[in-house]
Amino acid sequence: MRIDILTLFPEVALAPLDESIMKRARDAGVVEVEAHQLRDWATDKHRKTDDYLCGGGQGMLLKPEPIFAAVKDLRGPETRVLLTTPQGRPFRQATARRLAGEAHLLVICGHYEGVDHRVVEELVDEEISIGDYVLTNGALAAAVLCDAIIRLLPGALGDERSSQDESFTDPRLLEAPAYTKPAEFQGLEVPPVLLSGHHGEIEKWKREKALERTRQNRPDLLDS
Repeated sequence: MRIDILTLFPEVALAPLDESIMKRARDAGVVEVEAHQLRDWATDKHRKTDDYLCGGGQGMLLKPEPIFAAVKDLRGPETRVLLTTPQGRPFRQATARRLAGEAHLLVICGHYEGVDHRVVEELVDEEISIGDYVLTNGALAAAVLCDAIIRLLPGALGDERSSQDESFTDPRLLEAPAYTKPAEFQGLEVPPVLLSGHHGEIEKWKREKALERTRQNRPDLLDS
């Protein structure tokens, strides 16, 4: 897979992807990721990429010209173009799994008040929001998208089962609590069933605790 990120802040987008699992996946050739400076496609002497909103309003909006030019240069026949924006559809684990099957993703990062809507109308295949809040920098959202997608690619994780038994593997359930050694710490003990070696009882316990945790933290998942 290849991922291209179009942003005013390439360093912000790439920083989380230069560490740990993401770095190893890139070094191993599991994925190619490159962040591009949007200003490189601006044609005026000040390399201007934003302007005031037509009709009035607060803030600045990314201009269409440099984005159209950049997408023209970066998009190929198998490219899916994404836009990070609070107005997008919620990003879910199922979304990450679907996008992990694409050959090439081009992520346009919204900044300031977003992008000229002609970009959405003509270039974007999918608008994506990583949550019901607003960031100052769409490159942060792009890094989140990349992390969630790359970890699902074959060879990205040390154990392929790691992405098959976790929160949202079942879209209605959070993952059950997990413990490691020591079995007792400051008077707090690992639940005995996890040390029993009885796999059937362990799976039953995990299911019960996953439901309990979901009811407590995300009852909306069960309601859906």
